[in-house]
Amino acid sequence: MLFRILIVLFIVVPAIEIWGLIAVGKVIGGWSTVALVILTGIVGAWLAKQQGLQVFRLVQLQLSRGQMPTETLMDGVLVLIGGIMLLAPGFFSDVFGLILLIPYTRMIIRHLLKLWLWRLISSGRIQLFFRR
Repeated sequence: MLFRILIVLFIVVPAIEIWGLIAVGKVIGGWSTVALVILTGIVGAWLAKQQGLQVFRLVQLQLSRGQMPTETLMDGVLVLIGGIMLLAPGFFSDVFGLILLIPYTRMIIRHLLKLWLWRLISSGRIQLFFRR
């Protein structure tokens, strides 16, 4: 299972990204494509920083009130993944990264992720052990 995931991550995804860059380059030109990739990287880094700081402040606030910041921590992981995706060159990863960095769409992804994890836990595919 892990081998299949690694094949997709290291072979299929870069091939799709290269195809996307070439296709966009044919339509808008090579230099415009390079400029667009650089622009999305800069905007992505700024947006990731803003959202990451917001999540960090919310975690601090919830902890100071004695609350468990579970959803906020999930947001933090999604913001981190979104930032990494935006810094990677390619348009498909940029779209996915933006989806994870925009608060409204991140909320939808977080909800779907929670449902998926709950199904895995309910089916016994993931087991949780608690120690006292």
